[in-house]
Amino acid sequence: MNAPQSHHRSVETAVKAIQNQAGFKGSVGLVLGSGLGQFAEELMETTTLPYQEIPGFPQSTVEGHSGELVYGRAGALDVLVMRGRVHFYEGYSLEEVVFPIRVLYGLGARTLIITNAAGSVNTEFSPGDLMVIDRQLNLTGRSIMAGDEPLRPYLRRLGDLVERAGREMQIPIRRGCYAGLTGPSYETPAEIRFLRHLGADAVGMSTIHETIQAYQLGMEVLGISCLTNYAAGILNQPLSHEEVIATGKRIEKAFTGLLHRVLSQF
Repeated sequence: MNAPQSHHRSVETAVKAIQNQAGFKGSVGLVLGSGLGQFAEELMETTTLPYQEIPGFPQSTVEGHSGELVYGRAGALDVLVMRGRVHFYEGYSLEEVVFPIRVLYGLGARTLIITNAAGSVNTEFSPGDLMVIDRQLNLTGRSIMAGDEPLRPYLRRLGDLVERAGREMQIPIRRGCYAGLTGPSYETPAEIRFLRHLGADAVGMSTIHETIQAYQLGMEVLGISCLTNYAAGILNQPLSHEEVIATGKRIEKAFTGLLHRVLSQF
């Protein structure tokens, strides 16, 4: 059995197990990044399934990632929410990193809202800002793309929805380019200057390959970064994961309200 066939069958096994245990289905899938898990707690008619109860599903090991799949309703929408994700730097293969996206697709999701905590490279953006991702830089040195197909995964229409919702809620919304690196260490000031030269506005250690996988499956993708800190070298202080979690918690209420308003306009 070759690897693609094995991977496909593993996804099918996971999807069937989820449906047998909990009957999950949904048209929208959400991936919630570090410290951004509150949204799942505000859904109606929820059912929760820990990742460890899903065959083949990778387990989150990073603080701020609960590691559970939640089904619920946001207004009239059935949504599937991943509270936490896995990262390449945790020792997983790219196939394992994108496995949950394939499972969401198998459960019926055709729109993916993918979020993350990111460092602000653009000095005009501040910690606590929300940024719609309109393009990305894959600087991980790895790709799951086959061939030379142009990659334009983020739909402007969905980003416009976020901006409109932000205006209604008086929340400033940024737009920009997200640069993805492998981690696990934070970038050096010299690397941040290089990223700024490349046109990056935010930097993180996730999202890139999950977005590529969703695009390959034909899903519509909306990306939102919660800018939790200034990137290295902008301030004269060390970076810490505790700062990332704390900032995520500080803006979680506004972020959750924004997601609900965006979903109400789908």
